Amino acid sequence: MSSPRDLRKLTIMLVPDGARESRTLTISYRGLRVLAAVGAVVALALTVMAGSWWYLAARAARTAEMEREVAVMSRDHDRVEALVQRLETIETQYGAIRNMFGRAESNDELSGVWLPPLALPRRGDAGDRPTAGPSIPASWPLADKGFVTQELYDGSEGDHPGLDIAVASDSYIRAAGGGTVIDVGEDAVYGRYVVLDHGDGYTSLYGHASATFVTLGQTVRERQVIALSGSTGRSTAPHLHFEVLHRGEPVDPLDFVHQPG
Repeated sequence: MSSPRDLRKLTIMLVPDGARESRTLTISYRGLRVLAAVGAVVALALTVMAGSWWYLAARAARTAEMEREVAVMSRDHDRVEALVQRLETIETQYGAIRNMFGRAESNDELSGVWLPPLALPRRGDAGDRPTAGPSIPASWPLADKGFVTQELYDGSEGDHPGLDIAVASDSYIRAAGGGTVIDVGEDAVYGRYVVLDHGDGYTSLYGHASATFVTLGQTVRERQVIALSGSTGRSTAPHLHFEVLHRGEPVDPLDFVHQPG
């Protein structure tokens, strides 16, 4: 049985503005309690749904951020691996250069060089005057073996028209072939340099020297010492930049000269 309290009713009168008739809505207190309970359940469900949506949105944003971080870490990892490989290559080259310099310091013998006389020969005295005529470059341009650090067209920024040969400072630079000095001087790129004309359209260039021993128009013979190695011009360490050109176009020097074993 229902108690008298449960039988009580709530009457709501609705009077529209300007309307002649009013409306009356009657609902029991039990119905109000049921509506309140339903509203509470609906509000709770909406709150749970909103919280779940916020949580999922936050997780999605965090997932996207983590994916970006993983992509950045992957790129950094690739860069680190490339740097490690580069460092290993540099260490190998440095070890070879260091061993080469150690052998050079312990070996005082010259490998087939022709040194010009200390004084000019008297007229009619052949002496050690160069007698060989022009010849295509065929001899290694150093008295030492050296270490090739960069070959033709192997530059990291643009073309590289010759060989870079690491060698100790003040090592003998010798003519790769007989010829005539057509240029000798110094500039910002090659530092102190010598250019020889070997005939038949062939020329050779020797750059970054610490000193030069020839003059413009001078005739030199194959393997004659023409300069000392150095690090002048655009250079970061002692080395010889050696070029062979045919009719003004660079050709691979290793097609003409061979590094001593």
